[in-house]
Amino acid sequence: MSLFSLALTALLAGTPTGPQHFTLAAHFEPAARPGQPGAVAVTFTGTDPEIHINEEPAPRLKLSTVETVLVDKQPPPSGRAPDFDPETARYLDIRKPVRFPVAVAAGAAKGDQNVKATVIYFYCSKREGWCRRGSTEIEVPILVK
Repeated sequence: MSLFSLALTALLAGTPTGPQHFTLAAHFEPAARPGQPGAVAVTFTGTDPEIHINEEPAPRLKLSTVETVLVDKQPPPSGRAPDFDPETARYLDIRKPVRFPVAVAAGAAKGDQNVKATVIYFYCSKREGWCRRGSTEIEVPILVK
């Protein structure tokens, strides 16, 4: 197989070509009490201890446009421009999951569901002096009762 064919196959398969600085795992946390939102809890695992997730702007969960199981309950984005200075940026403690408030949609089909979403975040390398925007697609299994 030629180099061009391999590159085209990787592109069509959605295989990332650049470095992957984080892997993400997500799970659904149902509402603790009726009338309160549940959450999609996302855990970031870094591949380099010198690369950190920024606090501002806060990571965001973007539900798929065809999503019918969950409703986004996040407050609106802060509107602050991201801090692209790794010397002054504040970072999240990724030992704890980031929780994105959601609610089960009225009329959502009962049973096991898989919700597709994208997590958008900003991250920096203090050692190398750069900051970037990241986005990772996730799938969250949910049992709708």
